[in-house]
Amino acid sequence: MEFLKLVRRRSFLSEVVYTLLNVAFAVALVLVISFTESIPLALGLVLISKWRVLAVRARYWFVNIRSNLVDIIVSVSIVVGLYTIDTSNLTDSRKFLLLAITTALYVVWLLIIKPRSKRTYVAAQAGIAVLLGTAALYTVSFSWPVSVVVIGMWLIGYSAANHILNTYDDETHGIFLSLAWSVIFAEIGWVAYHWTIAYSLPFATSLLIPQIAMIGLLIGFVAYKAYDSFYHHQRIRTSDILLPLLFSLSVIAVLVLVFNRVGTAI
Repeated sequence: MEFLKLVRRRSFLSEVVYTLLNVAFAVALVLVISFTESIPLALGLVLISKWRVLAVRARYWFVNIRSNLVDIIVSVSIVVGLYTIDTSNLTDSRKFLLLAITTALYVVWLLIIKPRSKRTYVAAQAGIAVLLGTAALYTVSFSWPVSVVVIGMWLIGYSAANHILNTYDDETHGIFLSLAWSVIFAEIGWVAYHWTIAYSLPFATSLLIPQIAMIGLLIGFVAYKAYDSFYHHQRIRTSDILLPLLFSLSVIAVLVLVFNRVGTAI
């Protein structure tokens, strides 16, 4: 009994330390951005926080980096989001509120969403990486060469597909499917580079959300539902894919046909 109590006590203390460290890391990120306005410094802090990825033999580095790409993309996107908010022309009170909300959401990612391994959560993790990663990429890449943007979209597409496919035990073509999806996502990124619309937030008009981030998420959602149906039934059942497809097409149609009139070209 004494041994069980000791184990529980240590487990509780470990959870408390884990929670405090993650909260401290998120707060440190926003403080670095607020006081230095340096993206490289904040990105350095993110890389330091991923030290466990490289704390193995060199031959395992690639595998570890690939399995942590989604988390890295989300963290880098949060840095870009914090910097965008901090350098905007919003009032100090609105900046503080948005920085606090973004930091709180990042804490939710670190403590609740990221540690989960159930397939539903893994799909959500990949979706968040696609949404935030694409939004961050098109927020900062307006003057970048198109090749860099395409490579960035390729990486986002590959990491999201690989992240989800790893949850299917019997999938033997995971790498091929991930590469195929990354090519499709890169092609979408190339088109979006030449035709990018962004929407301003109603309470912060100087902050823009790229249209391609939402479209990429919706297309990825349909692809995930189609693959999941094929995996379980050896064919894509209409009943599994119809509602996600109709929902995604409807939202994309509204974005392209209606909201393009109020969007801003970037």
